[in-house]
Amino acid sequence: MTKFKVDLDGADEKADHASAAEPSSADAIGAEVAEGAEGAPRSGGDAVAVAATIGVVVIGAAVIEAALIPAIVIGAAAALAPKYLPKLGERLQPLFNSTVRGTYKLGRKARSAVGEARERMNDIAAEVHAEETAVATGAAAAA
Repeated sequence: MTKFKVDLDGADEKADHASAAEPSSADAIGAEVAEGAEGAPRSGGDAVAVAATIGVVVIGAAVIEAALIPAIVIGAAAALAPKYLPKLGERLQPLFNSTVRGTYKLGRKARSAVGEARERMNDIAAEVHAEETAVATGAAAAA
């Protein structure tokens, strides 16, 4: 890597630094941390850090309010589902459609059953009212 040095005279000189080609001690330490003992990059470190972060968040939520934990789990599942299950939507679409159809049919049958029950209750109430009217007119005629 080349650097320019500015003199007080205003003339620019190109200075080659041999140390610029060599990594600094901070770079070397960072490289050692990023690589395992065998020299291969570590990938488990990130997973451990993510798991630890999630654990701290869940424990913090449990301390503050235990009711937040299901929301955290649902949010994490919603965030990770597209990454790990990309074809899930296509596979669940027929199941979703049949569930909606079944619910709609069940609602129509329930509405019909409630209508029939209401009609029977009205019939029974009309019979009771007719009987009470007959009893009242019979008592009035006898008096």
